[in-house]
Amino acid sequence: MTAISLDRPAPVLGGFTLTYLRIELVRKLRNPRALFFTVAFPVLMFFIIGYQMLDEPLTQVPVADGGVSVAAYIMVSMAMYGAMMSATQTGAAVAVERAQGWTRQLRLTPLNPLVNVIVKLLAGMLFGLIAVIATYVVASMVGVQLSAVQWIVTGLAAWLLAGAVFTTLGLMVGYMVPGENVAQITSLAVVLLSFLGGLFYPLSSMPDFLQAVGKLTPVYGIAELARAPLTGDAFDLGALINAVVWLAVFVAGTVYFFRRDTRRS
Repeated sequence: MTAISLDRPAPVLGGFTLTYLRIELVRKLRNPRALFFTVAFPVLMFFIIGYQMLDEPLTQVPVADGGVSVAAYIMVSMAMYGAMMSATQTGAAVAVERAQGWTRQLRLTPLNPLVNVIVKLLAGMLFGLIAVIATYVVASMVGVQLSAVQWIVTGLAAWLLAGAVFTTLGLMVGYMVPGENVAQITSLAVVLLSFLGGLFYPLSSMPDFLQAVGKLTPVYGIAELARAPLTGDAFDLGALINAVVWLAVFVAGTVYFFRRDTRRS
């Protein structure tokens, strides 16, 4: 008699496939609200605030002589804001699936729960990349001029740093609170952190107490690193430490609440 095994073979890469990643990304692209706040809103804000500052120099070098304009500074800030909004919405998607019992259904499949989280993380970051590209393309079309290195470095920093830090923030909140509250909490958090972190206007214009608080936010470190190629400032080790520490905090929080949720499921 032939023995029958009830063990299911583990799928390659825990069940990760490009098809699954594509489905998650398409879901985001079909959400009009997500498209507006992630892609259209940063572009619109650039037009409202940055377009009129195309000829205003950011440093002492005039724009006509190859200097960087204030519009370029605002472009990076708005692109980073779009990447942050996209990243945190990943947590809202996770929370909705939890509320609907979808995560319990996934436990019945060979898909590794951690792979499911990673797919959502990658989809959120890819969606954020769309926001960065859209903002940069529009800015270049209306007259923002940068060197090739500045375009690439600022874009990658705004996308990768903001995407990594705020995707983990969104996931942490998504596994921590009920599904109907996650989108509101994460959106409010991004807006408040953006104001406190100097994304919308310089920290130097704030009272001393708020300046001290702002430098401790995750937005501050990422923004300083992303905009440094425009200002010509020296590498800020403190800004890098800020970003790395917040990333570690959010990753640790995500792992903790993820494990708690999967044990409960």
